[in-house]
Amino acid sequence: MNYETLTREMRRLAIEAGVKIMEIYDADQMDVEVKADDSPVTAADKAADELISDGLRAAFPDVALVTEEQAASHRVDATTFLIVDPLDGTKEFINRRGDFTVNIALVEDGCPVRGVVYAPAKKRMFYTDSVGKSVEETGEFDPETPGETRPIRVSTPNNSALMVVASKSHRDQATDDYIAKYEVKDMTSAGSSLKFCLVATGEADLYPRLGRTMEWDTAAGHAVLAGAGGRVVRFDDHTPLAYGKLNYANPFFIAYAPGITLKDG
Repeated sequence: MNYETLTREMRRLAIEAGVKIMEIYDADQMDVEVKADDSPVTAADKAADELISDGLRAAFPDVALVTEEQAASHRVDATTFLIVDPLDGTKEFINRRGDFTVNIALVEDGCPVRGVVYAPAKKRMFYTDSVGKSVEETGEFDPETPGETRPIRVSTPNNSALMVVASKSHRDQATDDYIAKYEVKDMTSAGSSLKFCLVATGEADLYPRLGRTMEWDTAAGHAVLAGAGGRVVRFDDHTPLAYGKLNYANPFFIAYAPGITLKDG
């Protein structure tokens, strides 16, 4: 894999998908359908998926592609694959809360090694560069011309005053009970894979997820967090969260800045 080409293409496609998404987001009316698993899907999901999938297949024809919106791709059996959630946080999108992202990642041997997370409504974009270090880009997000970037790095956490981020749409009592095991200075809520990015930038120290997620929901954010020095582990045994699992379903997990003393569930 040519990582320079990958970085350029992932960034470009995420921005172009973001343009399509925002056209629908800003429209007066939004049509919402319900998929077989009862999750919502919009025209924005479909338009972004088509743009990203076509672009990745053209640029990397020999690399397997898994994308949320194409059920046939969920049967891919490969150790190296691109994985896409064209619109992560559809509920946030439908409710016009802004916390939705475009997620594109590369998985190698069970590990997300490169990724981009773009939040067009929030005007924030995070990605791994060609050597795997994570940056945040600022500016106008021109798909062809990268703007200024700054390196991002996880915090040095204080276990007696932790900053915690949790899901905005999927918060439950089990999550609150687990968070209560820590000494928390402040808490915030965020949607989509932005939670990984808040840990990656040091805006939060800890993100526990005690709920259903799929690999396309997490791979890009996981890659960005790893490139900023963070970790993602299984909730049950604190071993690294691996990818390429059966049906691409994740167990519960914890994303965090090293230095936190993790609590058992």
